[in-house]
Amino acid sequence: MPLNEKQKPIHLTEMLLPRKSIDLSKWAVVACDQFTSQPAYWRELKRYIDDAPSTYNMILPEVYLETMDNQMIEKINQTMNHYVSSDILESIGESMMLIERSTDLNNRRLGLILSIDLENYDYKEDSKPLIRTTEKTILKRIPPRVRIRKHAPLELSHVMLLVNDNKQHIIEKLFEKKDSFVKKYDFVLNMMGGHLRGYQIKDCDEIIEEFYQLIEDPLDPMLFIVGDGNHSLATAKAHWEEVKLSLTDSEQEDHPARFAMVEVVNIYDPGLQFEGIHRVLFNPDKSFLIDLFHAVDKEKDTWVYTSEIGQQQFFIPKNTADAYEQIQSFIDDYLIKHQETTIDYIHGDDELIEVCNNNPGSIGIKMPTIEKKDLFPFVQSGKVLPRKSFSMGCATAKRYYLESRFITNQNKKGGTNK
Repeated sequence: MPLNEKQKPIHLTEMLLPRKSIDLSKWAVVACDQFTSQPAYWRELKRYIDDAPSTYNMILPEVYLETMDNQMIEKINQTMNHYVSSDILESIGESMMLIERSTDLNNRRLGLILSIDLENYDYKEDSKPLIRTTEKTILKRIPPRVRIRKHAPLELSHVMLLVNDNKQHIIEKLFEKKDSFVKKYDFVLNMMGGHLRGYQIKDCDEIIEEFYQLIEDPLDPMLFIVGDGNHSLATAKAHWEEVKLSLTDSEQEDHPARFAMVEVVNIYDPGLQFEGIHRVLFNPDKSFLIDLFHAVDKEKDTWVYTSEIGQQQFFIPKNTADAYEQIQSFIDDYLIKHQETTIDYIHGDDELIEVCNNNPGSIGIKMPTIEKKDLFPFVQSGKVLPRKSFSMGCATAKRYYLESRFITNQNKKGGTNK
């Protein structure tokens, strides 16, 4: 399907990598929204990194989001500026990066890092842009993240977009000729994250056009959906909407904040595993489980877990989307009425049990897994899932921060809109 220039969402910008002398096993860290109820993970990671240059010093793990203050944000910005001025970061020019990620479970996933135009993305539920959200955006989660991004010179990203390439002829074909690209890194990730290899691609025009050819419906065109990092991408969009208020039309055309770096993954990649995202309620009253049991349809069994009684059977709707909608709706209503109760979202069955055991009185709800084949048709229909409805792999399989790019004009070294 032909797109006009304003509709074209794929963009090339200058990409930055740490210089060759940097220890990448300490530089790259997992997405900030992981292990939010397990501060021990982040303490162990910090001990491992010690004083080495690291993306850990350029992010705010969400386990500390409630205690975030201006001093923390200032320190992040200072670190970014220091890494730029001291040449810890080096430009590799306008590129895409072909990613080969092997997890600790020996599961390989391929991806392609590029930038997208935020003018072709929206998180509003009634919008139908070329790049669409998959989950309901919780608006109150955006302002704290915008505060972090507002004066940051650099962008790191754990956003992963999904593309519907059932013939596997774009990213997979690139991987077949990976030896013709320059390998930029090849190392073991910390904290049981597996292995990561990256191959730089400079000639990208043909690749971009191949992505555009995947758009099937000219009346309702859709190219990418957000697989991971919904709220991070929404933050980039909200930040851009603020920035462009002070720009002329011509300044908006190539301002670096208009774009966001993402990793694109084919939903048909055999190494891409979907998992449910479990719920943990802290300090609920004794009526919670009884009321929840009566609030949802009872067509399929899963389990709940508490440190007092262990695992027990629990019934949820057979339709996975309905299960998330009904259970999350009940929880949201319950939290409004019970201010003393809080919630967290946990990846992995073992992690769910660990969190419950470490928090007496908590209740863990094991959630089902959405089928990959159902996701694109669901989003194309104009629907969105409740927040935290699926995960692309367990917590340690999440994207690690490595590449970065400038998002302010004073640091910008050029970029070409494709």
